[in-house]
Amino acid sequence: MSSCCSPSAGREPVGRPPHAVRPDGTGCTSGLIELSGGTLLMGSDSPEAYPQDGEGPVREVDVAPFAISATAVTVQEFAAFVDATGHVTDAEHFGDALVFAGLVSPDAQPRGAVAATPWWHVVPGASWRHPGGPGSTVEDRADHPVTQVSQRDANAYAAWASGRLPTEQEWEWASRGGLVQQPFPWGAEREPDGTARMNTFVGDFPDPAGAVGTVPVDAFAPNGYGLFNTTGNVWEWTSSPFSAWDRRPVLRGGSYLCHDSYCRRYRTSARTANTPDTALGHTGFRLAANG
Repeated sequence: MSSCCSPSAGREPVGRPPHAVRPDGTGCTSGLIELSGGTLLMGSDSPEAYPQDGEGPVREVDVAPFAISATAVTVQEFAAFVDATGHVTDAEHFGDALVFAGLVSPDAQPRGAVAATPWWHVVPGASWRHPGGPGSTVEDRADHPVTQVSQRDANAYAAWASGRLPTEQEWEWASRGGLVQQPFPWGAEREPDGTARMNTFVGDFPDPAGAVGTVPVDAFAPNGYGLFNTTGNVWEWTSSPFSAWDRRPVLRGGSYLCHDSYCRRYRTSARTANTPDTALGHTGFRLAANG
């Protein structure tokens, strides 16, 4: 599996208080989009797919009714959770996290690069509050997706908000927005009008030709179900295992580091996996609930 995406080791978002805090200090799942479910043609046999990732073969999967948030959880929302609970993330507990080389703070002192993917640096002090390491901040990113959160952190947030992480099947159903076997939430072409419709890498990877990093959770038009940024921007944790023999949780959606010259995982069927305690600068999550 290519590991460009996941090596092992402000304004109010969309005009709503998505995961509001109750008087007792717990969160709630108000504002989730209710989806009726149905039969999903899951996966892809396209030449663009990665067979080694288990994208194919295309198979029918029944998806029960469920609800899902329109956007990834924002920095602002995660901060409310931390303020209410005192939660300490895995990155804060371990003392470091993985940061893309081009986003390492000038004040940080990286411990080293990941051998197989040297554009990823192990940065002491990197966390959701300081995603690039000491000296970086999220003060101007309230409406960006929270990053540097592990699956365990995402599950803790979801429990506080009386929700859960989506299954991989639910995530794909929601990401496709009602379209069948299309690689993107809007259809067959990545840029049908010559305009970017998602946040992915621009340049000669791993050397950016411009800005690189997250954008607001509602930066691009939503899909047919009203979900924003289900491809690009950040990978999103799910609750499903990668395979019967690889129990690491699946991540879906690709990120701002995906580029067609190296990593085409900015598609609705693309998938990867990581250990549940791993925190990365391009990984977040969105919330789901039973229908």
